[in-house]
Amino acid sequence: MSVPTWMTVIEITRPGAPDVLRAAQRPVPEPAAHEALIRVAAAGVNRPDLMQRQGHYPPPPGASDIPGLEVAGEVVRVGAAVKEPALGSRVCALVAGGGYAEYVAAPAVQCLPVPGTLSLEEAAVLPETVFTVYYNVFQRSGLRPGEWLLVHGGSSGIGVTAIVLARACGARVIVTAGSAEKCAACRALGADVAIDYKHEDFVAATLAATEGRGADVILDMVGGDYVERDIAAAAVQGRIAVIATQRGREAKVDLRELMRKRLMLGGSTLRPQSLESKGRLAAALRKEIWPLIEAKSLRLPIHAAFPLIEAARAHELMESGAHIGKIVLRV
Repeated sequence: MSVPTWMTVIEITRPGAPDVLRAAQRPVPEPAAHEALIRVAAAGVNRPDLMQRQGHYPPPPGASDIPGLEVAGEVVRVGAAVKEPALGSRVCALVAGGGYAEYVAAPAVQCLPVPGTLSLEEAAVLPETVFTVYYNVFQRSGLRPGEWLLVHGGSSGIGVTAIVLARACGARVIVTAGSAEKCAACRALGADVAIDYKHEDFVAATLAATEGRGADVILDMVGGDYVERDIAAAAVQGRIAVIATQRGREAKVDLRELMRKRLMLGGSTLRPQSLESKGRLAAALRKEIWPLIEAKSLRLPIHAAFPLIEAARAHELMESGAHIGKIVLRV
């Protein structure tokens, strides 16, 4: 396949506001032995991209400094050790950086086939949030059918992914969101209960919805003082997964309550994990979640799409908090 020498990318010129994002020309990367070169059709926009732009989330050693953690497109070259995916195949992929570009070299083990029911744009917004939700909610926290999942930020990319996957797997879902409109959107996606956190106490509302039992699993991307309230909202033997710290890195925890309820409190971040770890996770997704996406035509809502060169506008929208669902760049 014909591949150009140069490509358009979006660079972070310095830490700062969205206007520090600039289009530039860079050489098309040559895939390493274990990588596939993808001609990118679309790239998802995620909150870690904003954090990287602000200077708070640097790429791990060896990763591209170009933002972008998820893409979809066509495989146009493969490294010497790659057996799958094949040249010409349509894939979506999790990457440690480099997604805001016309081409990206992705580890082959982190490439997944584009579900036949989805467009490339719809596939591009799967990897980052599906990897994150599946790892934290299902693998680490062991959410089971019939259990209650509480998700903070239900209208975010992570939130809508958690709603869709948990409901598809037979769990019941409570979400918090910041407006009546966002709560309604979450219910339309399948949330059993949506709590407007600006007007309701999510602890009381969660206990009421579960008849005093509490949530079995809590996915928290807020952190800070939410953690203490998560403990109050959790069921006996509940599992709390903290994946971001929008309200701060420090939390007050009553260890006696943690012990009394026999709770598990953990945290994780996906980007710095090893290639082997992400490869195992991708294999699990292909076995457990991809058939659900195909059979039930699951898709994540896309709030807005922007041309690649308008990445700054996409960041402005995400920072405004006005979006419901995912934001995508068309390449």
